[in-house]
Amino acid sequence: MKDDIEALAAAVGEALGASGQRLATAESCTGGWIAKAITDVAGSSGWFDRGFVTYSNDAKREMLGVQGDTLERFGAVSEAVVREMAAGALARSGADISVAVSGVAGPGGGSEAKPVGLVWLAWSQGGEAFGSRRFVFDGDREAVRRQAVIAALEGIRDRCNA
Repeated sequence: MKDDIEALAAAVGEALGASGQRLATAESCTGGWIAKAITDVAGSSGWFDRGFVTYSNDAKREMLGVQGDTLERFGAVSEAVVREMAAGALARSGADISVAVSGVAGPGGGSEAKPVGLVWLAWSQGGEAFGSRRFVFDGDREAVRRQAVIAALEGIRDRCNA
């Protein structure tokens, strides 16, 4: 599985480099893992701008401009919040494309409405969200987070190659 992340990160780097775009990440449940995967690729300084690790709601508001009302109405693990996170990462960086993630990695913290394994991802480009997606991943905390990183990287790669 590690090789999957390494190969995807390299493919993302190649696609971003070819398109002349820079990436920013906004991460909650992955805790910076997407940015780590990206920066493990030699030459990533040419196409990676920055990463925001916004684990708390306060950090999401302060660093990314997520609206308090959005957090209150929908909760941190929601489509509305990750879309605002992705837009905020673009607005507060020199990037052209962003990815945002929030989820319930477990083992606790889940509910009937938001079970362990629920992850929301959003991607933004040019100030507009171009996609968001809901996942429910199986496995323990590490497996959920790993699958979220892979899905995030796949989304970036697919958008750059579209």
